[in-house]
Amino acid sequence: MIMDVDQVTEIVVDAARVAILPRFRALADGEVAEKSPGEVVTVADREAEELISRRLREVLDAPVVGEEAAADAPQLLTALREAPAAWVVDPLDGTANFVAGRPDYAVMAALVRDGETVAAWIAQPAQGRVYVAERGAGAWRDGVRLRREPAPGDPAALRGAALTRFLDPAAKAQVEAAAPRFAALGPGSGCAGVDYPRLVDGEQDFVLFQRTLPWDHAPGVLLLTEAGGHARRLDGSTYRPADPRAGLLDAADPTCWETARSLLLG
Repeated sequence: MIMDVDQVTEIVVDAARVAILPRFRALADGEVAEKSPGEVVTVADREAEELISRRLREVLDAPVVGEEAAADAPQLLTALREAPAAWVVDPLDGTANFVAGRPDYAVMAALVRDGETVAAWIAQPAQGRVYVAERGAGAWRDGVRLRREPAPGDPAALRGAALTRFLDPAAKAQVEAAAPRFAALGPGSGCAGVDYPRLVDGEQDFVLFQRTLPWDHAPGVLLLTEAGGHARRLDGSTYRPADPRAGLLDAADPTCWETARSLLLG
Protein backbone atom coordinates (compact mmCIF):
# COMPACT_ATOMS: atom_id res chain seq x y z
CA MET A 1 0.00 0.00 0.00
CA ILE A 2 1.49 3.34 -1.04
CA MET A 3 0.64 5.26 2.10
CA ASP A 4 2.31 6.22 5.34
CA VAL A 5 0.24 4.54 8.04
CA ASP A 6 2.08 6.40 10.80
CA GLN A 7 1.23 9.70 9.13
CA VAL A 8 -2.47 8.94 9.40
CA THR A 9 -2.02 7.86 13.01
CA GLU A 10 -0.47 11.25 13.70
CA ILE A 11 -3.40 13.01 12.02
CA VAL A 12 -5.98 11.20 14.16
CA VAL A 13 -4.03 11.75 17.38
CA ASP A 14 -3.41 15.42 16.59
CA ALA A 15 -7.10 16.04 15.94
CA ALA A 16 -7.94 14.52 19.31
CA ARG A 17 -5.30 16.67 21.01
CA VAL A 18 -6.43 19.90 19.35
CA ALA A 19 -10.19 19.59 19.03
CA ILE A 20 -11.40 16.98 21.50
CA LEU A 21 -9.33 16.61 24.67
CA PRO A 22 -9.46 20.32 25.60
CA ARG A 23 -13.27 20.12 25.57
CA PHE A 24 -13.64 16.90 27.53
CA ARG A 25 -15.69 17.77 30.61
CA ALA A 26 -15.35 21.41 29.54
CA LEU A 27 -18.02 21.92 26.88
CA ALA A 28 -19.45 25.41 26.94
CA ASP A 29 -23.11 26.35 26.60
CA GLY A 30 -24.09 26.22 22.97
CA GLU A 31 -21.38 23.69 22.01
CA VAL A 32 -23.82 20.73 22.00
CA ALA A 33 -26.75 20.35 19.63
CA GLU A 34 -29.26 17.64 18.73
CA LYS A 35 -28.78 16.66 15.08
CA SER A 36 -31.58 14.07 15.11
CA PRO A 37 -33.82 12.57 17.82
CA GLY A 38 -31.57 11.00 20.41
CA GLU A 39 -28.36 11.94 18.53
CA VAL A 40 -26.13 14.79 19.66
CA VAL A 41 -23.24 16.57 17.97
CA THR A 42 -20.69 18.93 19.48
CA VAL A 43 -18.30 21.56 18.24
CA ALA A 44 -15.56 18.98 18.92
CA ASP A 45 -17.12 16.55 16.40
CA ARG A 46 -17.24 19.18 13.69
CA GLU A 47 -13.82 20.67 14.30
CA ALA A 48 -12.11 17.27 14.50
CA GLU A 49 -13.76 16.10 11.28
CA GLU A 50 -12.66 19.23 9.45
CA LEU A 51 -9.06 18.84 10.65
CA ILE A 52 -8.88 15.12 9.86
CA SER A 53 -10.57 15.41 6.46
CA ARG A 54 -8.29 18.19 5.25
CA ARG A 55 -5.13 16.38 6.24
CA LEU A 56 -6.25 12.98 4.94
CA ARG A 57 -6.73 14.48 1.49
CA GLU A 58 -3.09 15.56 1.64
CA VAL A 59 -2.06 11.94 2.28
CA LEU A 60 -4.32 10.55 -0.46
CA ASP A 61 -6.55 12.76 -2.56
CA ALA A 62 -9.79 10.78 -2.29
CA PRO A 63 -13.36 11.49 -1.15
CA VAL A 64 -13.84 11.73 2.60
CA VAL A 65 -17.02 10.17 3.99
CA GLY A 66 -17.23 11.83 7.39
CA GLU A 67 -20.09 11.21 9.79
CA GLU A 68 -20.99 14.88 10.12
CA ALA A 69 -20.53 15.70 6.43
CA ALA A 70 -22.67 12.71 5.45
CA ALA A 71 -25.40 13.84 7.84
CA ASP A 72 -25.69 17.01 5.75
CA ALA A 73 -24.98 15.35 2.37
CA PRO A 74 -25.95 11.64 2.36
CA GLN A 75 -24.87 11.32 -1.28
CA LEU A 76 -21.28 11.21 -0.01
CA LEU A 77 -21.89 7.56 0.88
CA THR A 78 -21.88 6.60 -2.81
CA ALA A 79 -18.10 7.08 -2.81
CA LEU A 80 -17.77 3.86 -0.81
CA ARG A 81 -19.25 1.95 -3.76
CA GLU A 82 -18.12 4.00 -6.72
CA ALA A 83 -14.76 5.62 -5.94
CA PRO A 84 -11.51 3.63 -6.35
CA ALA A 85 -10.54 4.85 -2.89
CA ALA A 86 -12.33 6.73 -0.12
CA TRP A 87 -11.65 7.75 3.45
CA VAL A 88 -14.16 7.09 6.24
CA VAL A 89 -14.02 9.31 9.33
CA ASP A 90 -15.80 9.21 12.68
CA PRO A 91 -14.37 12.30 14.37
CA LEU A 92 -15.89 11.54 17.77
CA ASP A 93 -17.47 8.15 18.24
CA GLY A 94 -19.45 7.94 21.46
CA THR A 95 -20.46 11.59 21.46
CA ALA A 96 -23.14 11.01 24.11
CA ASN A 97 -20.48 9.56 26.43
CA PHE A 98 -18.21 12.53 25.70
CA VAL A 99 -20.98 15.02 26.51
CA ALA A 100 -21.75 13.15 29.75
CA GLY A 101 -18.09 13.26 30.79
CA ARG A 102 -17.54 9.53 30.36
CA PRO A 103 -14.18 8.42 28.87
CA ASP A 104 -15.66 5.82 26.47
CA TYR A 105 -15.20 7.74 23.22
CA ALA A 106 -12.88 7.40 20.24
CA VAL A 107 -11.62 8.99 17.04
CA MET A 108 -11.70 6.66 14.04
CA ALA A 109 -10.68 6.57 10.40
CA ALA A 110 -10.45 3.96 7.66
CA LEU A 111 -9.32 3.72 4.08
CA VAL A 112 -11.60 1.88 1.66
CA ARG A 113 -10.36 0.66 -1.73
CA ASP A 114 -12.71 -0.89 -4.28
CA GLY A 115 -15.36 -1.27 -1.60
CA GLU A 116 -13.19 -3.04 0.99
CA THR A 117 -11.50 -1.63 4.07
CA VAL A 118 -7.72 -1.83 3.74
CA ALA A 119 -6.51 0.26 6.70
CA ALA A 120 -8.01 1.39 10.00
CA TRP A 121 -7.22 3.65 12.93
CA ILE A 122 -8.95 3.87 16.33
CA ALA A 123 -7.65 6.34 18.90
CA GLN A 124 -8.98 6.42 22.46
CA PRO A 125 -7.87 9.85 23.68
CA ALA A 126 -8.94 9.48 27.31
CA GLN A 127 -6.88 6.28 27.65
CA GLY A 128 -4.02 7.39 25.42
CA ARG A 129 -4.33 4.25 23.26
CA VAL A 130 -4.17 3.88 19.49
CA TYR A 131 -5.18 0.80 17.49
CA VAL A 132 -4.07 0.38 13.87
CA ALA A 133 -4.77 -2.35 11.32
CA GLU A 134 -3.70 -2.98 7.73
CA ARG A 135 -5.31 -5.57 5.52
CA GLY A 136 -3.00 -8.57 5.32
CA ALA A 137 -0.47 -7.02 7.71
CA GLY A 138 -2.09 -7.43 11.14
CA ALA A 139 -3.53 -5.38 13.98
CA TRP A 140 -1.60 -3.35 16.54
CA ARG A 141 -2.16 -1.49 19.82
CA ASP A 142 0.48 1.15 20.54
CA GLY A 143 2.99 -0.80 18.46
CA VAL A 144 2.21 -4.19 20.01
CA ARG A 145 0.90 -6.89 17.65
CA LEU A 146 -2.57 -8.13 18.62
CA ARG A 147 -3.88 -11.66 18.33
CA ARG A 148 -7.36 -12.56 19.53
CA GLU A 149 -7.39 -16.01 21.12
CA PRO A 150 -10.41 -18.30 20.59
CA ALA A 151 -13.28 -17.85 23.03
CA PRO A 152 -14.35 -20.54 25.53
CA GLY A 153 -16.36 -23.33 23.98
CA ASP A 154 -19.00 -23.32 26.73
CA PRO A 155 -21.67 -20.64 26.10
CA ALA A 156 -21.97 -20.20 29.86
CA ALA A 157 -18.40 -18.88 29.86
CA LEU A 158 -18.91 -16.33 27.07
CA ARG A 159 -19.02 -12.60 27.74
CA GLY A 160 -20.61 -10.30 25.22
CA ALA A 161 -22.65 -7.23 24.42
CA ALA A 162 -25.85 -6.70 22.45
CA LEU A 163 -26.92 -3.23 21.42
CA THR A 164 -30.69 -3.59 21.49
CA ARG A 165 -31.71 0.05 20.98
CA PHE A 166 -32.50 -0.39 17.28
CA LEU A 167 -33.87 -3.96 17.42
CA ASP A 168 -37.55 -4.61 16.80
CA PRO A 169 -39.50 -5.73 19.91
CA ALA A 170 -39.44 -9.44 19.01
CA ALA A 171 -35.69 -9.51 18.39
CA LYS A 172 -35.07 -7.51 21.55
CA ALA A 173 -37.13 -9.99 23.58
CA GLN A 174 -35.17 -12.89 22.07
CA VAL A 175 -31.85 -11.29 23.04
CA GLU A 176 -33.04 -10.55 26.56
CA ALA A 177 -34.26 -14.14 26.95
CA ALA A 178 -30.83 -15.42 25.91
CA ALA A 179 -28.93 -13.34 28.46
CA PRO A 180 -28.93 -15.99 31.25
CA ARG A 181 -27.25 -18.46 28.88
CA PHE A 182 -24.02 -16.39 28.91
CA ALA A 183 -21.56 -15.49 31.63
CA ALA A 184 -22.34 -11.85 30.90
CA LEU A 185 -24.39 -9.95 28.34
CA GLY A 186 -24.23 -6.18 28.57
CA PRO A 187 -25.55 -3.27 26.50
CA GLY A 188 -22.16 -2.23 25.13
CA SER A 189 -20.26 0.96 25.81
CA GLY A 190 -22.19 3.23 23.46
CA CYS A 191 -19.04 3.54 21.35
CA ALA A 192 -17.93 1.13 18.61
CA GLY A 193 -14.41 2.51 19.03
CA VAL A 194 -14.44 1.03 22.53
CA ASP A 195 -16.44 -2.16 21.91
CA TYR A 196 -14.23 -3.40 19.06
CA PRO A 197 -10.98 -2.98 21.00
CA ARG A 198 -12.53 -4.70 24.03
CA LEU A 199 -13.34 -7.64 21.77
CA VAL A 200 -9.83 -7.72 20.31
CA ASP A 201 -8.22 -7.34 23.75
CA GLY A 202 -10.22 -10.29 25.13
CA GLU A 203 -12.45 -8.32 27.49
CA GLN A 204 -15.52 -9.67 25.71
CA ASP A 205 -16.14 -12.49 23.25
CA PHE A 206 -18.87 -11.15 20.96
CA VAL A 207 -20.80 -7.99 20.13
CA LEU A 208 -24.12 -7.74 18.32
CA PHE A 209 -24.88 -4.52 16.45
CA GLN A 210 -28.07 -3.62 14.62
CA ARG A 211 -27.11 -0.31 13.04
CA THR A 212 -24.09 -0.62 10.74
CA LEU A 213 -23.06 2.88 9.66
CA PRO A 214 -19.70 2.72 7.87
CA TRP A 215 -17.85 5.15 10.15
CA ASP A 216 -18.82 3.01 13.15
CA HIS A 217 -17.75 -0.34 11.70
CA ALA A 218 -15.23 -0.04 8.85
CA PRO A 219 -12.33 0.57 11.28
CA GLY A 220 -13.38 -1.97 13.91
CA VAL A 221 -14.17 -4.85 11.57
CA LEU A 222 -10.72 -4.63 9.99
CA LEU A 223 -9.06 -4.39 13.41
CA LEU A 224 -10.93 -7.47 14.58
CA THR A 225 -10.37 -9.62 11.51
CA GLU A 226 -6.69 -8.71 11.26
CA ALA A 227 -6.35 -9.78 14.90
CA GLY A 228 -7.87 -13.16 14.00
CA GLY A 229 -11.48 -12.50 14.96
CA HIS A 230 -14.64 -13.10 12.97
CA ALA A 231 -17.12 -10.47 11.70
CA ARG A 232 -20.16 -11.32 9.58
CA ARG A 233 -23.58 -10.04 8.68
CA LEU A 234 -26.34 -11.99 10.37
CA ASP A 235 -26.82 -14.11 7.24
CA GLY A 236 -23.13 -15.07 7.35
CA SER A 237 -22.04 -12.78 4.52
CA THR A 238 -18.91 -10.64 4.62
CA TYR A 239 -19.16 -7.08 5.89
CA ARG A 240 -18.56 -4.31 3.34
CA PRO A 241 -18.75 -0.62 4.33
CA ALA A 242 -21.12 0.38 1.51
CA ASP A 243 -23.70 -2.29 2.41
CA PRO A 244 -26.59 -0.48 4.15
CA ARG A 245 -28.23 -3.60 5.61
CA ALA A 246 -28.80 -3.76 9.34
CA GLY A 247 -27.25 -6.39 11.57
CA LEU A 248 -23.65 -7.32 12.28
CA LEU A 249 -22.23 -9.87 14.70
CA ASP A 250 -18.57 -9.73 15.71
CA ALA A 251 -16.91 -12.54 17.62
CA ALA A 252 -13.59 -13.96 18.76
CA ASP A 253 -13.77 -16.86 16.28
CA PRO A 254 -16.21 -18.63 13.92
CA THR A 255 -17.42 -21.12 16.56
CA CYS A 256 -18.16 -18.31 19.01
CA TRP A 257 -19.98 -16.45 16.21
CA GLU A 258 -22.20 -19.45 15.48
CA THR A 259 -22.96 -19.98 19.16
CA ALA A 260 -23.77 -16.34 19.83
CA ARG A 261 -25.93 -16.04 16.73
CA SER A 262 -27.89 -19.17 17.58
CA LEU A 263 -28.60 -18.11 21.15
CA LEU A 264 -29.22 -14.42 20.46
CA LEU A 265 -31.30 -14.69 17.30
CA GLY A 266 -32.57 -18.25 17.12
